[in-house]
Amino acid sequence: MARFAFWRRGRQSPEPPPEPAEDPRAEELRRKLEESRTVAEEQLEQAAEPETPVDEVPEPEPPADPSVEERRAAVHERARAAADEMRGE
Repeated sequence: MARFAFWRRGRQSPEPPPEPAEDPRAEELRRKLEESRTVAEEQLEQAAEPETPVDEVPEPEPPADPSVEERRAAVHERARAAADEMRGE
């Protein structure tokens, strides 16, 4: 009789596992996934836009800065002043 009970208990289907509880981080992960999909779509749209041909790019205006020699002299003067200050002169 004990063998029959043991055999029958072994043949019964196990109880189904309980439903997993909703992970509180799941909603945050879903939101991040949606944001990343939106960003990826925007990047794809930007990549699909045609680039401006070189001959249509406007020429840059020449800088209104002082000449290269004047800038070089100013940089050297500032460097000399900084070196003198470090030496204590």
